Amino acid sequence: MIREKDDPLALFADWYGEAEKSEPNDPSAMALATVGDDGTPSCRMVLLKGYDASGFVFYTNYESRKGRQLLAHSRAALLFHWKSLRRQVRLEGPVSQTSPEEADAYFATRDRGSQIGAWASDQSRALESRFALEKRVAEFTARHMIGKVPRPAHWSGFRLQPLLIEFWQDGAFRLHDRLEYSRPAAGAPWSTRTLYP
Repeated sequence: MIREKDDPLALFADWYGEAEKSEPNDPSAMALATVGDDGTPSCRMVLLKGYDASGFVFYTNYESRKGRQLLAHSRAALLFHWKSLRRQVRLEGPVSQTSPEEADAYFATRDRGSQIGAWASDQSRALESRFALEKRVAEFTARHMIGKVPRPAHWSGFRLQPLLIEFWQDGAFRLHDRLEYSRPAAGAPWSTRTLYP
């Protein structure tokens, strides 16, 4: 049985802490689902870079497919799957942009190669050859040879403010435990219900 808490973030913190100890690779990895103008869903893996009562934060190129979709349709879903623990956490809710100050602070923590990569990659657009990418990396490396690498204006963060969080724990004979928290709006009290597997 999942031990219910009043605040789903407290339960998430417990589970995430256990995942950090047991998941062999990227306990912060989460599937991000967005939707395009035609209503077609799109899903990919991103990394959680922080969470608190205001939401779950990740960073990307705003000109990428996911960036453009989130700017146009500001709702999304996230899914953590921690196979070593046989657990999942689903989140759904509105998405907003992080502040430039938050993005600058996070960008400054990235290694220099990743900072250069944020400048060099036209993420999600057609790449004519691997050489073309390597050439752009060399160009931006030369351009930012001295001093700090500034954050590109098109690279920043998003914050998903969950209105639904579901905790899923694997059970014998596929009789899984499912606990759902939901609320009508950010800041509203959470309600809970257990779900059939």
